[in-house]
Amino acid sequence: MRRHQIDLWIILSVIGLSIFGAFNLLGIRPDLLGNYLMFLFLGTVSFTIFFKLRMQFMRDNYIVLFFLFIALFILTFVIGDDVRGAKRWIHLYFFNFQTSEFFKPFFLLIMASLLSTANRFTSRRFLATLVAFVLPLWLIFLQPDLGSALMFLASFFVLVYFSGFSTKKLAYVFVVGIMLLPFAWHILRPYQQLRIIGFMNPRVDPQGITYNLNQAIITIGSGGIVGRGLGLSTQARHSFLPEYHTDFAFASLVEQFGFIGGFAVITLYAILLYRLVLLIFLQQNNLFKYLYLIGTLSFIALGVFVNIGMNLGLLPVTGVALPFISYGGSSVVSTMIMLGLALSK
Repeated sequence: MRRHQIDLWIILSVIGLSIFGAFNLLGIRPDLLGNYLMFLFLGTVSFTIFFKLRMQFMRDNYIVLFFLFIALFILTFVIGDDVRGAKRWIHLYFFNFQTSEFFKPFFLLIMASLLSTANRFTSRRFLATLVAFVLPLWLIFLQPDLGSALMFLASFFVLVYFSGFSTKKLAYVFVVGIMLLPFAWHILRPYQQLRIIGFMNPRVDPQGITYNLNQAIITIGSGGIVGRGLGLSTQARHSFLPEYHTDFAFASLVEQFGFIGGFAVITLYAILLYRLVLLIFLQQNNLFKYLYLIGTLSFIALGVFVNIGMNLGLLPVTGVALPFISYGGSSVVSTMIMLGLALSK
């Protein structure tokens, strides 16, 4: 019996990104390096466990997964830590558990399970799919976590499109969504509205709502071609750049390691995404695995695009983590689970 082989290029790209993440943290927040290494260890263990699990087992239990996470989202509102008015985390002994981040791989399993029955897509099945998508999305939005909610929304539409759903119906949904945008503005919280205003006009309040955005651009520019060097960051170490180890970790990395370091990180992401695309082509006859891989690709690609775009001032500030570079246990472990399932049988 042939042994299931792992994709070496995916592993090497993850190792490379983790090394950059560790050295970046060593230069700007060495006190957090031990935690980051522990997150990588937990992520590696999670990757191994889910790599060994058969996808069919996960598919057979997608209903259990759905209700488990709905319960976790509700629990987050009850016992979750309140950080700046947001309840997104459940405090564990060694780190904060962000429910929306951990939900990503299991959301893909649930959606792939429902959408892979497209050849018998009854009205009842369609309703079940909508409920399985809208209910957790609504709970994530209420936390509030607009960045994650938009990531789930975009990934859902990608999955629906590749599941063979009617393009005409998708176009109708898209048009209705565009028409509802003016109403969506009024349900955003004031700070979310200000972020969008600041993105549209960076000079509107340089010491207020656009401060983070402007400082990120300054930080990247100060790195030059080769960077200031490990531990020699001025923007991060002197706290000119807020959230320099999480939301704006890429800017901190470029300041330390320059354009060359930033380009190397983007190249590693490109390798990871390219190998996922190759896996997708190999699974075209297995709609469930095919959709799961597409979802994995979309989540990682969106995270990279949105976070780096935000750091470069090309997109509004959303708080979306950069996989393996932004400090955070939930992001690391969730991404490793996603990849473990993507590479499993």
